[in-house]
Amino acid sequence: MGAVSAFDEHEGIISSGLCGFDINCGINLIRTNLTYNEVKDRINELVKNLYDKVPVGVGSKGKLKLTDSQLNEVLTNGSKWAVDNGYGVKEDLKNTEENGCMPGAEPSKVSKLAKDRGRQQLGTLGAGNHFLELQKITHILDEKQAAKWGIKEKNQITIMLHCGSRGLGHQVATDYLKEQEKAVKKYNIKIPDPQLVCAPVNSPEGQDFFAAMKAAVNFSFANRQVMTHWIREAFEKTFNKKWEEMDMQTIYGICHNVIKFEKINGKNYYIHRKGATRSYPDMPVLIAGSMGTSSYLLKGTQEALEKTFGSSAHGAGRAMSRNKAISKFRGQDVVKALAEKGIVSKSPSLKGMAEESPESYKDVEEVINSVKGAKISLPVARMVPIGVIKG
Repeated sequence: MGAVSAFDEHEGIISSGLCGFDINCGINLIRTNLTYNEVKDRINELVKNLYDKVPVGVGSKGKLKLTDSQLNEVLTNGSKWAVDNGYGVKEDLKNTEENGCMPGAEPSKVSKLAKDRGRQQLGTLGAGNHFLELQKITHILDEKQAAKWGIKEKNQITIMLHCGSRGLGHQVATDYLKEQEKAVKKYNIKIPDPQLVCAPVNSPEGQDFFAAMKAAVNFSFANRQVMTHWIREAFEKTFNKKWEEMDMQTIYGICHNVIKFEKINGKNYYIHRKGATRSYPDMPVLIAGSMGTSSYLLKGTQEALEKTFGSSAHGAGRAMSRNKAISKFRGQDVVKALAEKGIVSKSPSLKGMAEESPESYKDVEEVINSVKGAKISLPVARMVPIGVIKG
């Protein structure tokens, strides 16, 4: 699942096509000390409160109205901006890839159109395969590692948040795809597919995209951090407890659809991970399933550094196109099937429920067996949904 490419720091390329449109689409996994027995009778109320707190859906706008200078601060500082403005705590930064901020972002490399598209979308879930999920632990597969990350027992409640950089990131990708289409011709680069447009690493077209991409990455980190804060508020309202009392700590936040300058086995590379995520030894790896199916917390491995430039799959991946899913499934039927499994779901769009039906995705258990068999990430805990919010 996904694509990983590594290019030499001097003679390689940087590719907007190999990064993807939803820059830093990623996952935050939050633990609690609540158990399923404590939550089961309030799932409907909790899902409603989460739905009320976190704006969802196509083109959804957030509750934050950012000035130009504030938006530039978000693009520069990522999750640190969110924490500095009361949307989280420093521990969240420690438990996020890149500490929630990629250095070297340049807001000046982000177009006005991209900024305008993102200005009112900070703190929004969006649509497509993005989701907010209440989960319970069904299996602890590595007790020692799980305990280090605060996973202590079966039926413990976790929250998984999956979303990206919204319209801002999509526009950054669109803008630089056009620039790199010109760069391919300018530098006489031969590519097998027009979607793989790129530019030499040390060219203006390469480095400008890298700086703009980092800004979109930081917007996405801040986006998930703001929503993490609102998730905590929804739990506080539901259970009449402070989030600290419920131990609602970020286990980890990861990103996919990203380019990073990393040293792997003693050599520097521009690592492109599209539909893939980082897998470093004993660091968290998160692999999401589809609605109604399991998701996993895993740990990275040394083998991943040797085999896949420190990378792993990031999710189940589609087995069916969105259009085919919409024509084959009815949103009402998907909602009913989830309810029969004891899963409360909420979405502004039945069409969205149809296109994200579990049957339109690959079997996540087979994906887990694959990465485990290749030893590029190893399962630590398995979670299943009890409540799902889709955009």
